[in-house]
Amino acid sequence: MEYILLLGVYMEKYIINGGNKLYGSVDIQTAKNSVLPILAAAVLTDGKVTVADVPHISDVRNMVKILSRLGCRAEFCGNNLIIDSSVADCYEIPSELAHELRSSVFLLGSVISRFHMAKIAYPGGCDIGLRPVDLHLTGLKRLGVEITEENGYIVCKCDKLTGNEIMLDCPSVGATENIMLAAVKAEGVTVIKNAAREPEIEDLQKFLNAMGARVRGAGSGTVVVQGVKELFGCEYLPIPDRIEAGTFLIAAAMCGGEVELKRACAEHISSLLHKLRENGCKIRVNNDKIVLENNRRLTSVKSIETQPYPGFPTDLQAQMTALCCICRGQSIVTENLFETRFKYVPELRKMGADITVINRNAFVRGVERFHGATLVAHDLRGGAALVSAALSAVGRSEILDISHIDRGYGAFEYKLRRLGGDIVRLSV
Repeated sequence: MEYILLLGVYMEKYIINGGNKLYGSVDIQTAKNSVLPILAAAVLTDGKVTVADVPHISDVRNMVKILSRLGCRAEFCGNNLIIDSSVADCYEIPSELAHELRSSVFLLGSVISRFHMAKIAYPGGCDIGLRPVDLHLTGLKRLGVEITEENGYIVCKCDKLTGNEIMLDCPSVGATENIMLAAVKAEGVTVIKNAAREPEIEDLQKFLNAMGARVRGAGSGTVVVQGVKELFGCEYLPIPDRIEAGTFLIAAAMCGGEVELKRACAEHISSLLHKLRENGCKIRVNNDKIVLENNRRLTSVKSIETQPYPGFPTDLQAQMTALCCICRGQSIVTENLFETRFKYVPELRKMGADITVINRNAFVRGVERFHGATLVAHDLRGGAALVSAALSAVGRSEILDISHIDRGYGAFEYKLRRLGGDIVRLSV
């Protein structure tokens, strides 16, 4: 701990005393992965945009800082975020903020559409492997954007944007959304083939159409954008966060008890619900409520493979692997999307997990329980998995570098305490 204090790296940590079952209900926040591209889309209009029930997480705060640097006015009114882009006057996305936020890349499409110029440093975010922006740039080039790279910056410019047919090499969520944002005010029609199908794509379409855009096909493999000349302000409530919902369900499965999720969409996490039922959890769905009950040691599922939606989400892989660690039997977890997303595995081994990682496969042999340990969160979802593991463990755990977790979960420890978890945040 003295070494950590000298470096000044870990500013806050969680202290968790494990072993408590979880009972009660939790309200699911608005989806981080919907809110961020929607905030980027607000740059496209001179009208005021109100995004309702925005989660107070660090990724949102960083996006608001970027919007402010572009000249937009952005302020919270309670949990609603009001954005006025009428005075936006800058096309450069500052490097210090782009490095903090992977989703800053979404602003490329919006900014180039508004100013016909854009300059951005290569975006940052969690270190979970290579996430090249090549697909984004290729799509923008198809719309008539000239792109150069200068000293670590991506510089884009064009005389005008023109619709075109764009075939993505893989169904990238970010590239699909970025091309949609660039195409919405382009001349003519843009057709995005092999588009990502995630619910957040459909949510972005609904938001854009609420501003007067003409977009259809989101949720399928082909998205069609008919360019319009002008967009208007609107009020919009994004979808609930399927990854937060899944995280709480998995935590309840690991700790035991009965937890109800409010404002959750079962359809968006059907692949997870299928696996949890296979584990032996009892799950009930009633409209926008999901209840999970478990009071015994679960049985391992044989295999889990991450896939683009509607397959099993990569953002729930770490949490599900942690669950497999304390199930009866053996599992194979295959990560098909990000090559270094098993960075949390050595931390679980500190707690007694029996995991062997070979290339993109984690071979998990279930142990009876976790034991408390001092752990480091290396990324957002891996950090969430460590929290669930510590809550289910025997003994006391410390989780360091929780700033990663703050990127995606608002009031995380508060919600867990309401369910009975013994977790507190401390400054180091």
